[in-house]
Formats: sequence, C-alpha cells, structure tokens
Amino acid sequence: MKALGLDYGERRIGIAVSDGAGSMAFPRRALGRTTLDKDLAAILRVVREEVVERIVVGLPRSLDGSIGGQAKRVQEFVSALQQLSDVPVETWDERFSTFEATEAMRQAGVQPSRNKGRVDAAAAALILQRWLDHQRAQRPA
Repeated sequence: MKALGLDYGERRIGIAVSDGAGSMAFPRRALGRTTLDKDLAAILRVVREEVVERIVVGLPRSLDGSIGGQAKRVQEFVSALQQLSDVPVETWDERFSTFEATEAMRQAGVQPSRNKGRVDAAAAALILQRWLDHQRAQRPA
C-alpha cells in the first residue's frame, strides 16, 4: 500500500511518500503553510499525484503521552482533511521525529538551520517509516 506521511508544523508541512509496496518511506518536500483551505488543497493534490491509499499525519504528543496545544492543532487539521479526502487519514505518534531528522542531517554534513524544509520532509519520512514498520509487524506471518 502506498502511503503519504505528513509532518504538520506551524510554518511548513513536511511530506514523505512510501514506495508502492509500503516498505520504504522517502522524503519529498515541505509545503509552506498559508491558509487551511490552501494547505488542504495542496495536500489533496499530492494525494492524487502520488496515488496514495492512506495518509499518516504525525501527532506531536507530550512526553507523558498527553495532547498539548500543537497536537490539538494537528487534530483539527486531520479532522478537516478527513472531511475532504477519499483516502483514509490517521495519526501516528511523532515524538522526537524532528529532532532525529535534524541530528541525521547534521551527521550527513547538512546544516539543518539552512534546510528547514528538508528537515520537515525528513521528519515526515521518519513518521511514515515507523507507521509502515508497525503495519508490517501487525501482518500475520
């Protein structure tokens, strides 16, 4: 199953897409946030272009697992996306994904502060990859 991963932030939405087999996630790009309607339209364009069957949105839970302010904003975005999308939308715990993406870029010699869009896309890929791995682990052997 081909899936789309999203890292929804205050300024950008990181985008990642899986391969057709649903085994590997690849960062694509980050969309600059504008209005909710324009953001949703842009995401739905990507859904159509990439022909995905599932949308996975990172949910930034607090360290204790609770839902904070940013997670509530993500839930509102997910709710709006679910209303417009023919493709199922779900959330996935994204704690530390941006931090991990930033560290991976530093180790690769890329300056994250100059490549924030790439960090967001990499974080989306981490979110999506974890979801894909979980889906694979849930399948009967």
